[in-house]
Amino acid sequence: MNNVSTNNTDHTDHPTGQGLLTGKVAFITGAGRGIGAAAARLFAREGARLLLAARTEAQLRAVTEEVGAAGGTAAYMVCDLADPAAARTAVDRTVELYGRLDIAFNNGATGIPPGPLDEVREDDFDHVYAVNLKGTWLAMAAEVAAIRATAGTGAIVNTSSVGSLMGNPELPAYGAMKRAVNSLTESAAVTYGPEGIRVNAIAPGTTLTEMLRGWDDRSPGVIERLNARTPLRRAADPDEIAQAAAWLLSDRASYVTGTVLRVDGGMRA
Repeated sequence: MNNVSTNNTDHTDHPTGQGLLTGKVAFITGAGRGIGAAAARLFAREGARLLLAARTEAQLRAVTEEVGAAGGTAAYMVCDLADPAAARTAVDRTVELYGRLDIAFNNGATGIPPGPLDEVREDDFDHVYAVNLKGTWLAMAAEVAAIRATAGTGAIVNTSSVGSLMGNPELPAYGAMKRAVNSLTESAAVTYGPEGIRVNAIAPGTTLTEMLRGWDDRSPGVIERLNARTPLRRAADPDEIAQAAAWLLSDRASYVTGTVLRVDGGMRA
């Protein structure tokens, strides 16, 4: 087991006004960049207090300081989801800091080089399993326990992918793990719905994250090709994906559970 170091910056000023997530304590994985960082900024603006988790401390510190400078409340903890103990430790830290957990956004993930199934290296397959599937499962289990013990009711959103909803010949292992996340999401929704814990997933389409830009660097033209398959003819900004997660986590989605919401510009229409 790897040691998990913590670094916390807790700002006490709260955003003014009644936001979508006012009064809620939120835990976000993969919060150092991309969709997770966009979610951190948005959730704070909407009134949530945050514990941000990711592997890279410099990125986490920057996002935490940005949230604080804008008047929000955030702390961070370095967390590698490949470490089986990491998610539970981070969730426990959230409860230690804020006394409760209301909502969680399991966005942390890793990618592997694109290519057909027979060219996927076994160690890459094992790593994407450990982070994207097992890490999500462990985080969900810890979050359910924390919500149950503190807030009593709450909501969880997992980041899936539009690539989980169809054959994914270029990213077969990644697509398989995200499809399994869909199944975990649906199973958890059925299991914990009677307790008032909602569980949903979002399936982003082409989104301008570092992961996508890296793929486009290795295979020039990927973003252009994906945009051509998307009715809106463009990629999403990470904030557009975070907006969907915020809604699902809010009380405005109080009768929504067990869904995998496509946020894909119409790609799968």
